[in-house]
Amino acid sequence: MTIDEINESNTGSLPGLLGIRFTRVEHGHAEAELAVRPELMAPNGFLHAGSVVSLADTCAGLGCVESLPAGAEAFTTMELKTNLIGTARSGMVDCVATLVHSGRSTQLWDARVSSRDSGKTIALFRCTQMILYPRAVN
Repeated sequence: MTIDEINESNTGSLPGLLGIRFTRVEHGHAEAELAVRPELMAPNGFLHAGSVVSLADTCAGLGCVESLPAGAEAFTTMELKTNLIGTARSGMVDCVATLVHSGRSTQLWDARVSSRDSGKTIALFRCTQMILYPRAVN
């Protein structure tokens, strides 16, 4: 799929509703962006942690899809952890996700979310993906 097709396929799902846009995807690597807007903010005026985590998880998830081992059909997130170390009130935030471990049954992904304007890191994210294979039919 092209980047445009990937972004179009998100229409009607959470990534599309949030406005997450992929800018680069390849085996072991994915990049996405998100425009900061009022609907994504917490009541305190800062970018909501859920918005940041959704961006990072979505970016790592598509990277996982592009990096599935032979015979696998899908994945599901087993565990995720995020250290929120900054925020944004406007502009764009970018996410870069990279494959740390690629096994037959799991993948481990790291992602960094940063403010495009300041260049400062907003969050460090890590997740474990369970690789799913077709079930044998008896």
